[in-house]
Amino acid sequence: MFTRKMAALALLLSVFSAGAHAERYLVQFKSSQTFQNVMQNMKSFDPNRAVTGMKLLGSGASVGQSFEHLDMLVVDTNDAAAVESLKNHPAIAFVEKEIFHPAPKPMATWGNQILNSNVKTARMETPWGIGAVKAPQAWAITKGESARVMVLDTGLDKTHVSIAGRFEKGRDFTLPAGGGGDINEVTDSVGHGTHVSGTILADGLNGGLTGVAPEARLLMGKVCSMAGCSSVAIAGGINWAIDEKVDVVNMSLGGFFISNGEAQALARAEREGVLVVAASGNGGTGTVSYPAAYVTAFAVGAVDVNLIKADFSQWGPELAIMGPGVDVVSSVPRGTGRGATVLIDLQDGRGPVEVKSTPFVGSPVSVPSSNELVYAGLGKPADFAAVNVRGKFALISRGEIPFKDKIAGAIQAGAAGVVVFNNAPGLLQGSLTEDGSEVAVSAAMIEQTSGDAVKRLIASGRTVRATMSVDATDFSSFQGTSMATPHVAGVAALVRAANKALTPAQVRELLRSTATPLGPNTNNQYGSGMVNAEAAVQRASGQAFRLAN
Repeated sequence: MFTRKMAALALLLSVFSAGAHAERYLVQFKSSQTFQNVMQNMKSFDPNRAVTGMKLLGSGASVGQSFEHLDMLVVDTNDAAAVESLKNHPAIAFVEKEIFHPAPKPMATWGNQILNSNVKTARMETPWGIGAVKAPQAWAITKGESARVMVLDTGLDKTHVSIAGRFEKGRDFTLPAGGGGDINEVTDSVGHGTHVSGTILADGLNGGLTGVAPEARLLMGKVCSMAGCSSVAIAGGINWAIDEKVDVVNMSLGGFFISNGEAQALARAEREGVLVVAASGNGGTGTVSYPAAYVTAFAVGAVDVNLIKADFSQWGPELAIMGPGVDVVSSVPRGTGRGATVLIDLQDGRGPVEVKSTPFVGSPVSVPSSNELVYAGLGKPADFAAVNVRGKFALISRGEIPFKDKIAGAIQAGAAGVVVFNNAPGLLQGSLTEDGSEVAVSAAMIEQTSGDAVKRLIASGRTVRATMSVDATDFSSFQGTSMATPHVAGVAALVRAANKALTPAQVRELLRSTATPLGPNTNNQYGSGMVNAEAAVQRASGQAFRLAN
């Protein structure tokens, strides 16, 4: 029954003045019926204003959005007295001011092994994590063809060759109420959301990237901007996930705490059959971040290529499972990735040959340039003082001091470019700046054997030349629990494609019980172990058979 008090509440909401730079508040009703009644009554005060999609439209509208599955409204106001009136109304469960969690961003790599990763061209080798979670073995049963996954993140490059065929729809929850902009445009200016999405369901066509569930469908909810990840946007994204009846939500984001509105949204998602998979955090501490630590979320930690917990991966009693999270190659907005090409004449009769290489994060794109290589030891100030690298390529050995200091020293000494060679087998990826900016010259790493060969030639008095370029690509290697989480979300999509009858709680238990144990598991640093798509999908499909018969 719609009472006078409720009518007064609707009138109060309808006459809020948003004003300039208004604060945003989540308002949740105690009763779904009351929420619906108030919404209908608000329309009666202004017949020209109506709820369309997620927007409450109208000139000067203060109620910017309605989240019907959460019984919540978003109110924009600077009127403290009006906020207090709402808080004290008997029909209101809570009124909560918008908060911002840190925005997810690509985690800098300061020297981590890269194996079987080629980010230089559009033709990709399958990233190591896809095999590590045993996704190819599960594809005999399903590739996720009936699953729909929503990623709540920084947005998406919808035109990326590895994602475009799997993208279904997107929605931008970071737009201010009534502030214009296209709600369906989810441009990713950070790259994080595009990277996460590729790991989940890149289609593998045309020699491109392959994700864990390559035939699943993708929905992108942009909930993070440069200002951070808004609690209002996150609640709106989860409301949309419920409305769309998606199978899995990936949340590679988080912070130290969770708002009441976000917690209520996660609880509603669980009741509506939506599984939420979230990142445990990158602080390297024994505390799982939120939303991963929330009771209905599935918390994911990160391991490296040797299935050892990454130093940055947070753990604790809430940690559920592990996924590949170190040097994960995936999609990024077109042209924002980096690849390197290095050709060296090793004077063995073959002429200039391409050697295996990888660019440093922070190296600018450059056209092919040929120059003499000058060996500058470990790249310490004394090493540069002993040789002349001005206008030439500095050849530097890995070791003792950070990559960024080596390259900074080479630039100060006037080098036109830098080639670092490893002191162990394989390649490493490192960052040259802490803020993601670019240095003045191109810099790449080559393998130990190639570097040692050039070093010997130079020591014998030979002149060795190299041609180097840093190329713009559509792929990049990131690390973090943000990268581990989509591996698990992809496996969850395979499981739900194999058995639609499973509840979120049943999927979580199935993934835990089929995981490959890792350890030593002191203080639950590995949860139940490494997610295992093969075992999980086999068990899920077996349950589907028993349920059907």
